Amino acid sequence: MNKRRVVITGLGVVSPNGTNVSEFSNAIKTGISGIQYINELNQLKFSCQIAGKPRYKDDYLNNYFNTIQLKGLNASGLEYGVIAGLDAWKDAGLIISDKTENPLWDAGIIFGTGVLGVDKFREAIYKVDAGKVRRLGSTSVIQTMASGISAFLGGMLGCGNITTTNSSACSTGTEAILMAYDRIVSGKAEIILAGSTSDSGPYVWGGFDAMRILPHKYNDNPTEASRPMSATASGFVPGSGAGALVIESLENAKKRGATIYAEILGGHVNSGGQRNGGSMTAPNSMAVKECIKRAVINSGIDAKDIDTINGHLTATTKDATEIENWCDALDRKGKDFPYINSLKSLVGHCLAASGSIESVATVLQLKEDFVFGNINCEDLHPEIAAMVDRERIPSKTISKPLQIAAKASFGFGDVNACIIFKKYS
Repeated sequence: MNKRRVVITGLGVVSPNGTNVSEFSNAIKTGISGIQYINELNQLKFSCQIAGKPRYKDDYLNNYFNTIQLKGLNASGLEYGVIAGLDAWKDAGLIISDKTENPLWDAGIIFGTGVLGVDKFREAIYKVDAGKVRRLGSTSVIQTMASGISAFLGGMLGCGNITTTNSSACSTGTEAILMAYDRIVSGKAEIILAGSTSDSGPYVWGGFDAMRILPHKYNDNPTEASRPMSATASGFVPGSGAGALVIESLENAKKRGATIYAEILGGHVNSGGQRNGGSMTAPNSMAVKECIKRAVINSGIDAKDIDTINGHLTATTKDATEIENWCDALDRKGKDFPYINSLKSLVGHCLAASGSIESVATVLQLKEDFVFGNINCEDLHPEIAAMVDRERIPSKTISKPLQIAAKASFGFGDVNACIIFKKYS
């Protein structure tokens, strides 16, 4: 029996280089970086004093939150997720139901995060320690529980189907999209708002600075710091934001005349079990290759059909290993290798939000037939150059007819996720 076709009908994004889809699309096409110097990190004696952080004025939140919701709001990841989620919902042409109406039984939320409301949690700790527990406010729990983001969106939109939050480190966003896809394929829902978000700030990024895996030589040149696939890559730049996609059955999308961005053919999620070289912080190459291979099989395509890859590629020593894994999994190399890029060159590593933000970028490429350029990659890593033709790693955006794109994310804990997207026709 043929499985149900699943499509993407709405996009939303809050990224270091664009707080809506239009800004974001222009930024990735023209190579605009969102990485900036953060004085607070200097004051706190971070080695890496730069980051990718979304920028908007406080009054921008009035477009998404009412006065009551804004009172005491101090959770950047919640802000980003709500903005991206509501934008995607509206972009899909879906209405926000009245509070007196029944829930939307066939519409749900799967919105992931690594942590939520770290700044709010810090605020709560200080107040509790000072004996001022009654001054915490009524929303401190909602802002700090991981599922606060899906619960917040579910209540705003009136969704009556699954409303949940997943958490799988850097693969969270990619996994959320595949969870939504599986639920719609199985007939348990018609529409799922899927995505992920990540808080900003020193309390999120500090642990990575302590691990000494962030670059520290580019504090005076922030936009040059994130260098995926480069010979001079020296660690990932921390980032934050949110990405959101409305995932929908093709039948439902056609019934309501929705604009369709792309189709999801399938994918796969797995774990390396922290075996065979895999660890809490390093991927097991065998599992990565298995994830890619099974995603291809699940999607019903041949590996040679993939035109472009949006990789995980974090600007660490593992970039060359990731390219090798793609070459082995697809049995393609040299000039036969697909085009490949890394959004992290433009926004840094947005942690739990990375997979969803990067999926938005992947879908935009398919819809508009372009491959965005990899900035800071003029000095291609020699090991990568030995495997893949230089033309396949464009430094500047190129126009190219595309049909099929792969997006993969590999996270702490040795977890992997890979999606196959297709141009809708």
